[in-house]
Amino acid sequence: MHLINYMIGIDMGTTSTKAVLFEENGKVITSATIEYPLHTPNSSVAEQDPEQIFNAVLESVRQVMVKSGVRPEQIMFAAFSSAMHSVIAVDENGTPLTACITWADNRSAAWADKLKHEMGGHEIYLRTGTPVHPMSPLTKLIWLREDHPEIFNRTSKFISIKEFVTAKLFHEYVVDHSIASSTGLLNLQQLDWDEEALRIAGIKKDRLSQLVPTTYRLDKLDPIYAGVMGLLPSTPFVIGASDGVLSNLGVNAIEPGVLAATIGTSGAIRTVVNKPLTDSKGRTFCYALTDKHWVIGGPVNNGGMIFRWVRDEFAASEVETAKRLGINPYDVLTKIAERVRPGSDGLLFHPYLTGERAPLWNPDARGSFFGLTLHHKKEHMVRSVLEGVIFNMYTVLLAMKEQMEPSVIQATGGFARSPIWRQMMADIFDQEVIVPESFESSCLGAVVLGLYAMGKVDSLSIVSTMVGPTHRHTPIQENVEMYQELLPIYIRISRNLEEEYAAISKIQRRILDK
Repeated sequence: MHLINYMIGIDMGTTSTKAVLFEENGKVITSATIEYPLHTPNSSVAEQDPEQIFNAVLESVRQVMVKSGVRPEQIMFAAFSSAMHSVIAVDENGTPLTACITWADNRSAAWADKLKHEMGGHEIYLRTGTPVHPMSPLTKLIWLREDHPEIFNRTSKFISIKEFVTAKLFHEYVVDHSIASSTGLLNLQQLDWDEEALRIAGIKKDRLSQLVPTTYRLDKLDPIYAGVMGLLPSTPFVIGASDGVLSNLGVNAIEPGVLAATIGTSGAIRTVVNKPLTDSKGRTFCYALTDKHWVIGGPVNNGGMIFRWVRDEFAASEVETAKRLGINPYDVLTKIAERVRPGSDGLLFHPYLTGERAPLWNPDARGSFFGLTLHHKKEHMVRSVLEGVIFNMYTVLLAMKEQMEPSVIQATGGFARSPIWRQMMADIFDQEVIVPESFESSCLGAVVLGLYAMGKVDSLSIVSTMVGPTHRHTPIQENVEMYQELLPIYIRISRNLEEEYAAISKIQRRILDK
């Protein structure tokens, strides 16, 4: 009897870890998601417990093995995806000296500003591809060295959450080129640690992990953890890449001109080029997928978390209604938004509730409604919030258009479940938007990369046979014209408020961070 082969994609995200079990042809068999908290005691801190994330990896894999009934010898391999920009300081025994400092942590903001304006940060960006911002591990290392020398000096290695997990599972410190390319420390042309960036961080190479390709195979899984997960100790793992670049692969956005637009908790717009490419104005990132696939684009802080904020703070009655009807509260809110004309009758929302990365790269940016009148009701505010997230992503696309012209937009992430949000993207971008039916893009990308790494396929383009059916949204011309009238106003407001953002955030930090 022929045994079906299976593969597991593991995605370590900001709010949860997901394991997805696939057949070799890309069919999803089952999945499991384990959530964990993001600790934000004030507006600057955003940390996680690395042991919780490690345990979530073990438990999510265990659950898919139990739910599926698949035998451990049927697992060809597992492959990793993970969030970028995390830093954990560990001692010589691998014991964490800090929590996992995430991309959303802003405590290095003052050092990011100093690096950008006084320490040659732009030149480092041009070589490393990571914009100068508090999200960058480079700025986090400077902050630790200057503000917490007692921790910095005791640290044996500075690692990411993926390195923490793989070191516990396989007892070796390795970092893939993709995660390394999001640290601000990797010279993209040389695929080696950048000497000037290391000097500014105050470290030598031996305090970082060994660099390996994203196709690197991890063997000799710790037998104890193999037993917990329901796998064999001989099960190979592929180190994989970051969640962002794997999402591009997972929605089949790896050809020139094909754009991936993702809105999950945060969001991003990305496309693939065949060599490292940075922006003279420092607005976009460049991260590695493979040596022949480089992902450029821009991340936004404020995606689905803004819709969640609306749900939690303004929609108690709608949530109660949804609960009584047994439906998703977000479906109720989008139905309300559908009653409002495109453009929300001239109400604009800037979604900078957690500062902003691309294209402003300003941790002090703050959210606002603009154009409010007595005419506007809750439904206008709900729609303007959804529109504001897409407006902001469009401003990232404007920066990218100076380097490439998009031909197709593939959309993914939680927002892709909302037809009205998808149509907004088509109308605001004035371009057809294609949405794959599978929402497991990062995990699918991980296993496709795994198939390539294991020699099962000779090209990443095999993903085109795995993505499955798609939804298509074509721009509605009347809506396009309204949005094109509002967009210049939206952009001018965010550019003109830079001084006010700095002033109000200074007051907020003084009051809230006591």
